[in-house]
Amino acid sequence: MSITSASTITLPATQHPLPAAANGVHIGDPSETPHHVAVIMDGNGRWAAQRGLRPTDGHRAGTENIRAAIEAFAERGVRCLTLFAFSTENWKRPRPEVRGLMRILSSTIDREVQPLHEAGVKLRYIGRLDALDARLRRKIDEAITLTQHNDRMTVCVAFNYGSRAELVDAVRRMVADGLDPDDVSERTLSDYLYTRELPDPDLIIRTGGDQRVSNFLLWQAAYAEYIFSDTYWPDFCEQDVDLALQTYAQRTRNFGGRPANAD
Repeated sequence: MSITSASTITLPATQHPLPAAANGVHIGDPSETPHHVAVIMDGNGRWAAQRGLRPTDGHRAGTENIRAAIEAFAERGVRCLTLFAFSTENWKRPRPEVRGLMRILSSTIDREVQPLHEAGVKLRYIGRLDALDARLRRKIDEAITLTQHNDRMTVCVAFNYGSRAELVDAVRRMVADGLDPDDVSERTLSDYLYTRELPDPDLIIRTGGDQRVSNFLLWQAAYAEYIFSDTYWPDFCEQDVDLALQTYAQRTRNFGGRPANAD
């Protein structure tokens, strides 16, 4: 699958002005807000290294920034936010770091679920959760159940998630259900993905300065806009949210077509 049709831009670290549109012309509707934003929360380890801290300290700082980021996106009208927290490839990291990440996820659920519930946030999780220990899976299930009727915003946490694994799982389920090959369409495949109840992302933001998609929402992001921010995730703040959303509003999304006013 190709994502070459998705637009990209690199944003500098916090506190830089919004770059001017080409020829001073404002492209698109500046009031437009993406319905679904997905974030690759990157840069925790480098944030920690700059401060002489351990990688787990950076991950902890990153989780402590999640609630503020959720609130910032919600206040600006984003209805769905997906956060890439742990990939299927992250198991390759040193064992102490992986254990630390699991402990951090568990403590983050304990600390954040009730405040998010009171704020009207509905929680979802996507990924291969069967690889997690039973206690952690139970906490995740309880968080989903507690918040299932909230409707201010849906926050989807991608944990032990990989897009290729998701596609393999979707194909396996279709085969297990005995689907006829002639009955398989793009719509059918989408209905078998982890994200089947979510809209496709309009905007994907990667923090931390790297410019790659890292096996994240490959199918769903076919026509997403991409923004790469130099800000490390623990420092990603309201200014970064505003800069990303303003930049998105300058884009013209054609979904493979041609603008009506194009030559």
